[in-house]
Amino acid sequence: MPVVGTTRSALALAALLVALTSGTGASAVSSSFGPPPPQNPATTTTGTATMHGDSASSDTTPYAGPGTGAVVAKRTALASACPAILIGQDGYVVTLCTSIFGRTPTVHLLDPATGADLASLPLAKGSLFGGVYAYLDDEDRLVVVDGNDTLLRIGHHQVGGAWRLTVDESTPIGSALPADAAVVGLSPGWGREVWIAASDGTVGTVAEDGTTRTIALGEPVQNSISTVEGRTAVVTEHALYVLSARADGTPEVRWRAAYDRGPGRKPGQLSWGSGATPTFFGPRTGTEYVTITDNAAPHERLLVYRTDGGPTPICSLPVLTRPAHSGTEDSPIASGRSVFVTNTFGYPYPALPDGSPASVPSSGSFDGGMTRVDVRADESGCDVVWESTVKSAALPRLSLGDDLIYTVTASGPTGVVGSQTFATYSYAVVDPHTGAVRKTSALGIGLLYNPLQMTGTTGPDGTLYQGTETGVVSVRRR
Repeated sequence: MPVVGTTRSALALAALLVALTSGTGASAVSSSFGPPPPQNPATTTTGTATMHGDSASSDTTPYAGPGTGAVVAKRTALASACPAILIGQDGYVVTLCTSIFGRTPTVHLLDPATGADLASLPLAKGSLFGGVYAYLDDEDRLVVVDGNDTLLRIGHHQVGGAWRLTVDESTPIGSALPADAAVVGLSPGWGREVWIAASDGTVGTVAEDGTTRTIALGEPVQNSISTVEGRTAVVTEHALYVLSARADGTPEVRWRAAYDRGPGRKPGQLSWGSGATPTFFGPRTGTEYVTITDNAAPHERLLVYRTDGGPTPICSLPVLTRPAHSGTEDSPIASGRSVFVTNTFGYPYPALPDGSPASVPSSGSFDGGMTRVDVRADESGCDVVWESTVKSAALPRLSLGDDLIYTVTASGPTGVVGSQTFATYSYAVVDPHTGAVRKTSALGIGLLYNPLQMTGTTGPDGTLYQGTETGVVSVRRR
């Protein structure tokens, strides 16, 4: 999405709420997909380190989920929307939320056994999209930029039997940013530097000693960024960029690919442009391709590029063409040669960011839909494998542990009355080979269970944690 790629849809709504076979960890199932992207040495375990699972933003997990049998769900009320749910090597759940009242970014530590809120830490509030993307480093510390333009590493520690969240490291970076810019996304590089992207298009690296080096792309950024070894991908409101760092850490553009941003912001999107955080994937190394969706009308296109091949795409393919319109605020799932895209056109959000342009068209119904597209082995193009009508209300996650896609679906009335939604939300399992829905189980109705197009995270024990408009729902095998 351009945030809850978004998830950016979730992230934005997080800041605007005022006005799931196995279940015992990684399965022995041999996945039809993969390989996963390489483990980033600067993060915790791949699959639970970032909002999109890993620094490549693959939206895959190595862990089997709750599966297609009976499940039990439990809600943790946090009076906050929680787009980033991360799990460290110690098994504890760290979530970055935005409170309903005060719109304050807040870190919560959850008990993986009970879901209880063990500790919380409010952060300095900044711009709408600042302070919402984060990752867990190799010491299970949350890395985030707060509203004061300070890069924080937040650890969780048990002191006298009680848990505490503390700022273990603090690095001011505001002097390297324009006065009116706010950090939108961040991701770790392989050299332990932190890549950042700001709302005005400033992209930079922050070295371990705090030295920050930047360049200006000159185009607004509304999504997070993705990193693999030697490459960083950033999508602006106009183009996809692939960058690397010079010897001194200064970013440099390897190539730029402009995309069709359409006539305007579509209903169900939060800004005018791509709604996707870039995703690295591939059948050999897990990183040889990078993909986004554009904002073409009436139907968005899936764009796939060779990471080191320059701005000519392998394919530019209209997707989700059954409805009259398609568009997405969700980042693609991508693994092996396969890419999965959801349709969020017309998704009803309780509010929009300040200054959002009028949508084109002015309104639209949420029809949903999901599709799988495969890159041809000879790289001569891409082909649609299936298209389904599943109404995914969350950004799905592909499990490489059990070959299933996990999401939350919406049914019934999905419109907004005041700030309330009245849809029924259900845990859902989709077959990635056919698009068929293999399992649904109702979670609940309304804002307590509305996932706002946020993505779920599966833990090593097979529990699916899904952020909602007011907290976190955990789904376990019964």
